[in-house]
Amino acid sequence: MSDIVTITPNPAVDVSTTVEKIVPVAKLRGTTQQRDPGGGGINVARVIARLGGDVTALYPVGGPTGLLLKQLVEKEGVASHTWATAEDTREDFFVQERVSGQPYRFILPGPTLTEAEWQAGLALLAAQDPFPRFVVGSGSLPRGVPADFYARVATLARSHGAQFVLDTSGPALAAAVAGGVDLIKPSLHEMQELVGGALPDATAWEKAAHALVASGKAGAVALTMGHLGALLVTRHRVLRAQPLTMVPVNAVGAGDSFLGALVAKLAAGELLDEAFRFAVAAGAAALLRTGTALSDPADVSRLLADVRLETA
Repeated sequence: MSDIVTITPNPAVDVSTTVEKIVPVAKLRGTTQQRDPGGGGINVARVIARLGGDVTALYPVGGPTGLLLKQLVEKEGVASHTWATAEDTREDFFVQERVSGQPYRFILPGPTLTEAEWQAGLALLAAQDPFPRFVVGSGSLPRGVPADFYARVATLARSHGAQFVLDTSGPALAAAVAGGVDLIKPSLHEMQELVGGALPDATAWEKAAHALVASGKAGAVALTMGHLGALLVTRHRVLRAQPLTMVPVNAVGAGDSFLGALVAKLAAGELLDEAFRFAVAAGAAALLRTGTALSDPADVSRLLADVRLETA
């Protein structure tokens, strides 16, 4: 069994293309075509596998889209354990406009899972033998799945002595941290939602992260803030990273790439500073790729030297 298991309750096949200009009514003919496996946990697993980590992705599949998703995941060298849903797995659409360089993201709602179906996901995780050392929950929850789904995953991971890492938002994030998780990776917007107020500056960001750690709700907080950089707070350490100087091609997948690299390095036994440095480089590397291609290890290695950390 893998050292790391990711669970993705609402996966997707991501379809991406490029058009010259987006206008109404007219047929917009794509100049490229790409299909990638998607959904937060699947993306995290893709990055972990590229970096040489031992990972298995757990996710539901339904209909022809679900079969295609499984093929795409396994094509990337990621082992899959799946469970079935009656409704089809969703597709998402990403369009890059050439004239402006702007990406347009169309996220579809996906299937509604029955109680038996989402319970099957928890049962599949519980059945992993031997149980992984790291469990990563990532992405939105599909319709029909209760807000405390990830909280249940956290409890299950804790009962097996595994570390639980979470990247989600809204009620699902709030429900999970209420019971305690080992690490969360919110964006600045998600962090503001979680604490229920604006976080206008670096002092406020760090104070909010410290409060979550001190309360026992999170063992560590990895806060990703796009052009403002990233922050990692534990009970004893604060690591700050400034954004790298670069011209981004696209912002899709930066957070998943960051988290995948962070977990891969922690699972490999790297010290926190080096794992965080690697994560920052991976998040930046994703900005250089089109569609939902995520970060490339060669880009990560090249950018690693440019990452500068401040500690407190």
